[in-house]
Amino acid sequence: MTEYLAVDGGTIAYEVSGSGPLVVLAHGMGDSRAAYRAVVPPLVEAGFRVAAVDLRGCGESSVDWPAWSRTDIAADLLALVRHLGGPAVLVGHSISGGAATIAAAREPALITSVVELAPFTRKQSIRLGDLRVRRVRRGMLRLAGAGVLGSLRLWRSYLDVAYPGPKPADWAERLGRIDASLREPGRMKALQSMGRSAPGDAGAQLAHVRCPVLVVMGTLDPDWADPRAEGAAIVDALPSGLGRLEMIEGAGHYPHDQFPDEVTSLVLAFLRPDTARA
Repeated sequence: MTEYLAVDGGTIAYEVSGSGPLVVLAHGMGDSRAAYRAVVPPLVEAGFRVAAVDLRGCGESSVDWPAWSRTDIAADLLALVRHLGGPAVLVGHSISGGAATIAAAREPALITSVVELAPFTRKQSIRLGDLRVRRVRRGMLRLAGAGVLGSLRLWRSYLDVAYPGPKPADWAERLGRIDASLREPGRMKALQSMGRSAPGDAGAQLAHVRCPVLVVMGTLDPDWADPRAEGAAIVDALPSGLGRLEMIEGAGHYPHDQFPDEVTSLVLAFLRPDTARA
């Protein structure tokens, strides 16, 4: 059942399942909480209360917002954690990975740990050599085209690259829901606005995080020529001993949707020592 939380600037949609320690799941740009449809049930079964949230401008959240940075998204996530009576584990994908970092650094009493899935958490730079990697070249052209032109066709083409190899069993339905959502007034604008936001605000907070962080990257993520190196750089920027990197072979930019069982297993192994029920 969809619930709504009013925050500064608009309304955030979310749904809660299960009982136990709180886990908040935040998706990437152009998506919705449906991205975690295969992750929520096993987390609930493992003894967690799981809140899947639609980012500002996405899913069932309102569309008219004054700003779209990771810092703004972090404020929304912290407001939801407070509303649900945290503390919480924050799981963030792509842009939300950076937002989760900011939230953890700013409110350490509210965030017990962070999971970053294919996160954009550091300042990015494109090197000429990166474009020699075919998957990066294909992904970047489609992603840039979708962002600049607001093209749903190019966004769908990017998703085809971002999900290398086997697609989820409900892929046609998944694409249909994404299409329908992005055709709603203001949704594509939200995607474009998020795409223009730089991750420098998140990178500046990495050294201030005080909780454990799990970074999960796919080996075939088209957003980086060397996904392992990107994940390792995030871990290295954290205080010593807090970060851990896990790679999922064959995954692209959506490891939680392509390989939900593997991602869920990694998350539970990361959380269970301290927060899962015996």
